[in-house]
This record gives sequence, C-alpha cells and structure tokens, in this order.
Amino acid sequence: MAWFISDNHFNHENIIKYCNRPFKNTKEMDNYMIKQWNSIVDKDDLVYHLGDFALGLNPDEYKDLFNKLNGEIILVRGNHDRKGKGFLKRIGFTEIYKKHIIGNYILSHKPQDENQIPEGFKNVHGHIHNYEYKEGVDKAKYINVSVELHDYKPIWIDI
Repeated sequence: MAWFISDNHFNHENIIKYCNRPFKNTKEMDNYMIKQWNSIVDKDDLVYHLGDFALGLNPDEYKDLFNKLNGEIILVRGNHDRKGKGFLKRIGFTEIYKKHIIGNYILSHKPQDENQIPEGFKNVHGHIHNYEYKEGVDKAKYINVSVELHDYKPIWIDI
C-alpha cells in the first residue's frame, strides 16, 4: 500500500502553459502542490514518485523543496530527472529506479507499450499529463498518476 504521483515539475515555468495548469507562476504552483501532497501524506507514508520531480533548482533549493514533502519518497526516473543517482540520494530519495515492478504493477514514467504489459499486470505511470491515451489502447491496463488528473496530490493504490 502506497501513494503514487508523477509530473510535479516543481519550479518549471513552462509546464503551467504546456498543461494548462491554473497557476500564475511557479511559486504559486509549487506551494499548492506541497500543500496538496502534505494534506494526505503522513511523515511515515511511502510515496512512489514516477518521474519529472523538479527542474532548474540548485542543490540547496532541491533539498529545501524535498524536505517540505511528507513521506519516504522513492523515485522512478522521468525524462527530466537528469541529476545523478548520488545527488538524488543526497537530496533524500530513498531508492531510485528506471522502472520498478511490485507484485503485478509495473511502475514507470512513460506508459509502457501495451504488448510489454503481461497478462494480469497494470502499468502505473505518468508522463502524458492530462492528455489521452493513443487510440485503441486498452485503458484498463494503465493507471495514470500525473498530477493534473488528481488535483495535484498523490493517489493511494493497494499494491
């Protein structure tokens, strides 16, 4: 049992425009997402962040942001998570993966090709934000945890 979230893009000004987020600037967006996160995640909860955590922060800013969030946070890297594994661990992520499997859940940043999802498995992912799946995709095989779809807070999945 854990919380899941992706695509916060903390400190990313352009994501507001790209995904039509209802914020004036990154400060307003970041503060809202921190508030939303902490409204449901307790200090001892487990959170899987499925990529694209933050952009353009120096190490002190990154650490300060991370310390404002409740929970033990495991990162499944996204295409914008370019910092080294050592850096990410020093910031506070307890584990870092490219892709991770727990039970019958495949955790990834980008949705996996449908033919890569074994029978009985689901792909928990982000990356596509508030955009639709490709035509013909079996949506029952996927759980999109992008922040835009869940009021900018993690969702609970019994894994």
